[in-house]
Amino acid sequence: MKEQVPKSMTNWIEEIKKHFASDEKAQELFSRCFINTYDTTIRKQKDGSTFVITGDIPAMWLRDSSAQVRPYLLLAEQDSHIADLIEGLILKQCMYINHDPYANAFNEEHNGNRYHEDRTDMTPLIWERKYEVDSLCYPIQLAYLFWKSTGRTTHINKEFLEAIQKILSVWKTEQHHQEKSPYYFERDNCPAQDTLSHQGKGTPIAYTGMTWSGFRPSDDACTYGYLIPSNMFAVVVLRQLHELAKEVLKDERLAAEAIELANEIDQGIQTHGTVHHPTYGTIYAYEVDGLGHVNLMDDANVPSLLSIPYLGYCPFDDPIYLNTRAFILSKENPYYFEGTAAKGIGSPHTPDQYIWHISLAIQGMTTTDQREKDYILSLFKTTDANEGLMHEGFDVNNPEKFTRPWFAWANSMYSEFLLSYCGYAVKGSPLQRSLKSEMNGGSLNESRN
Repeated sequence: MKEQVPKSMTNWIEEIKKHFASDEKAQELFSRCFINTYDTTIRKQKDGSTFVITGDIPAMWLRDSSAQVRPYLLLAEQDSHIADLIEGLILKQCMYINHDPYANAFNEEHNGNRYHEDRTDMTPLIWERKYEVDSLCYPIQLAYLFWKSTGRTTHINKEFLEAIQKILSVWKTEQHHQEKSPYYFERDNCPAQDTLSHQGKGTPIAYTGMTWSGFRPSDDACTYGYLIPSNMFAVVVLRQLHELAKEVLKDERLAAEAIELANEIDQGIQTHGTVHHPTYGTIYAYEVDGLGHVNLMDDANVPSLLSIPYLGYCPFDDPIYLNTRAFILSKENPYYFEGTAAKGIGSPHTPDQYIWHISLAIQGMTTTDQREKDYILSLFKTTDANEGLMHEGFDVNNPEKFTRPWFAWANSMYSEFLLSYCGYAVKGSPLQRSLKSEMNGGSLNESRN
C-alpha cells in the first residue's frame, strides 16, 4: 500500500465485518474494494488538488473520479484528511472543466498523452474529448454531496463558479446543437461507436428542450442525441445547484438560472422521453432525437435508466420507473443477458453476453425487494474470478472471463452497494433518504439516525 490506510477507513471495514461475521467472502470483497481507490488511484498534487486515475488507464475521467470517491464521503464526515482529498478532487475537476468543458478525460500534466489522434480541438492536457453530459453532472453532484456530508463550503469558490458558468453555457448551447454548437468529433479506423457521424456532429435532431450529448457514459457514441438518463441527471444536479446557490451563495440570479434550465430539460424528458410499450406500458426511452426516433435499451454505465432513483430523478416506487425497470431487466432490453453463472445488464462497449458489476450494484441499490438485494450480493461473491475485486464486464456463463482487472469505479460501486445493504448511505443522497426511514439505532454513520 502507498501509505497507511486511514483509521476512519479501517473503522468502516470493521463495522461492515460485523454485519457479515460468518461470511468471509463478503468481508474480503469489501475490505479490498473499499480500499482500492484510496490505495491505488489517488494522487495529491502540489497545488492542493487531487488527481484520481480510473485504474488501468493513466487518465482521470470527470465521471469515474466522482464515483470512485463517493463512498468516502462517509469517512469525510469526521476525517479531515479524506475530506481534504475529496475537496482537492472537486478543485481538480473544476480546473479541467474550465480548461475544456467538452472533454471527458484528462492527463495529470500537460504531457500530450491521449487515447487516440482524433479530429477535434485537443490540448496537451486532454486525454480524450468525447463530450458527455454526465461528465459535467458528476462534479456538481459531488460538490453538493460533499457540502451535505461535511458542512464545508470552501470548495464553492471562484474556480467552482467559473466551472458552473461554463457548464450552464454548454448545456444551453447544446439545446440547439445543430445551430449553435462548436463541438465536433471524428476518429478514423475505429468501430462506429467510437466516432460521430455527419462530419463529427452526430445524427440529426430537433429541438426538445433537452441538452444534446455526443457520447454515453460508456464513452460510446449516442445513437440519438438526447440521452434520457443523462438529461435526467442534469435535471437533478441543476436542482442541487439551485439549492447551493440559495443556501450557500445567496445568489438568486444563479438559483433562478439553474432551476429554469432544469425545468426546460425536464419538460423535454416528459414530452419526448416516454413511449408506450405493448407489454410494460409507459416506459422511458434510452435515447430520442425529437424527430420521432427512439432507442429502447439500457446500458450498464451510470447514468442509466436503471439508476434514475439512485440519481434522485424519481422515487424508487415511481410507476413509470417500475415499468421501465421491468423492461430493462428483461430480454426485451438488447443488453440484458442471462447465463448459467449470472444475469444482468451489459453494454455494447463490452463483448456480447458480458454483464457489469456496476449495473449489478445499481440493481441492488434501486430495488426495494430484500430478496433481490440478497441475490445481487450472492452474484458479487461468485463473479469476482476469485480475485477479491470487481471488474468491468464478465461472461454470464464463465466469470473467469472478464474485462479490466483494475477498474476502480466498479470496486467503489460494490462498496457503496454493500454499505447500503447494511443501512449506510451518503448524506443528502436519495439512498440516505430512503434508508433513513427504515433504520434506527446508533452507528458510525450519523445519517442513519
